[in-house]
Amino acid sequence: MAERRLRIRVGSDALQELIEELAERLERSVVVDDPLVRLICSSQHFGDEDPVRIRSLLRGRADDVAIRYVLDQGVARWTKPGFIAGRDDLGLLTRYCVPLRERGELLGLLMVVAPDGTLTREEADQVAQAVPAISAQLRADQLAASADEVDLHETLHSLFGTGEAARAAARRQILDGGVLPDAPHAVVSVVQISRSVEPPGQVEIALRASLERFLRTRSADGAMAATPDGAVLLQVSSKPLSAQELADQATAVREALAAYLEASAAPVLGIGGTQDGLADAWTSHAQAMVAARAARRLPHLKGVGAWESLGELAVLLHVPDHALTRSLVPTPLHRLLDSPGGQRLVDTLRCFLEHAGSIPRTAEALQIHRTSLYYRLRQIQEITGLDLDSGGDRLVLHLGLRTLELLQAETDVQPAV
Repeated sequence: MAERRLRIRVGSDALQELIEELAERLERSVVVDDPLVRLICSSQHFGDEDPVRIRSLLRGRADDVAIRYVLDQGVARWTKPGFIAGRDDLGLLTRYCVPLRERGELLGLLMVVAPDGTLTREEADQVAQAVPAISAQLRADQLAASADEVDLHETLHSLFGTGEAARAAARRQILDGGVLPDAPHAVVSVVQISRSVEPPGQVEIALRASLERFLRTRSADGAMAATPDGAVLLQVSSKPLSAQELADQATAVREALAAYLEASAAPVLGIGGTQDGLADAWTSHAQAMVAARAARRLPHLKGVGAWESLGELAVLLHVPDHALTRSLVPTPLHRLLDSPGGQRLVDTLRCFLEHAGSIPRTAEALQIHRTSLYYRLRQIQEITGLDLDSGGDRLVLHLGLRTLELLQAETDVQPAV
């Protein structure tokens, strides 16, 4: 079951036969790629292979630079055939590209190598005549492979849901179906696409492509589900995946998405904490969603949030968006902000709290004399009416500062209307 799910984009024997027949009639190399320019099937060579084609045959996909070049030609939105100009620096010969569509949906790309940038009228007619059968077979292959994906999507949805009985049933289904082993550790990562100019189907395929390499690694086994605006990856392992492994994985996913999608897609990733096997994977999923929210709100995270590193922000990020407003900032902190020299005092307070109330370290960080620091701290206490020696009062102020940080970050990253 898992192998059928992983290899959707490998062409069937029937599709291969159609491609070979067209190539022999044209006496040109013919390739069918998926919408992300990943190889589905390829004909025999006719002496017109180029480095990009050879690397695609060896790796199953072109280099990221070549993929981005092809996609930048707008092929995902083409409604009729056209030529993709060659690039000597990429090792790419000119190709005649035919978008394979069914009811407007892009199924794949038919590529005919045409080094001189032309096809005869007869060759173009032969390609046009072959396209309906190739499109129909490609669609049939995709439908045959998609049934397992739909089932898995629903199963993961239940596994991460709030119903205990549904979670237990989903866990049994995953184990009994051999989708994942009964490993002691589980971690969930989520990917969210906030906006994209790409067609929805293109985005979903890009999400699948960026995650599929992590469905089976030396450290973990995984399962994923994707929609046009997000994806989820569940991984189980005999030993917990390290923070560095998960960070490297997130970086690789973002790099892959950068090759497949326009920069405007602005993907964010959230990494949940490691939990006890499939039974508690729902907790990791909830944590990953909070971490993704942090990644979306806080630019310094650079698009990747990890639950284990959120600290006290994790508590605040459980507050719904509609409720996360300046009303949550405590009144004493508002008074401090509105006072003369308020921003300097707020910066001093933040530094003092982040250095656990250490006078020497705070003074050093601010590069001021201790006497000046004591004076500022007295001002802060007088304006706020709070005692900086009180753990409770410090907590109120620290959470208030963190709330301000989230609110300011949200303002900074708002897209232009």
